[in-house]
Amino acid sequence: MCRNIKTLFNFEPPATEDEIHASALQFVRKLSGFNKPSQANEAAFNLAVTEVSAAARRLLTSLHTTAPARDREVEAEKAKERSRLRFG
Repeated sequence: MCRNIKTLFNFEPPATEDEIHASALQFVRKLSGFNKPSQANEAAFNLAVTEVSAAARRLLTSLHTTAPARDREVEAEKAKERSRLRFG
């Protein structure tokens, strides 16, 4: 659905508030179809981002795994390689 939303679970260090907010913003943008809402829709848009951020934070803190935490740099390199193979 949203290729720009990154996985935030099971990383060391854990996801930051900025990463959670950016993910929520991208999700709300996708759902609403707005990159930047009009003044009439700005309050509803911002409330949705706040609520999605809170839900994402609750989800991330409630999940558990026995898998070792992933390294952000290693995962970024893997993503670059997948992109290179896909798009040349």
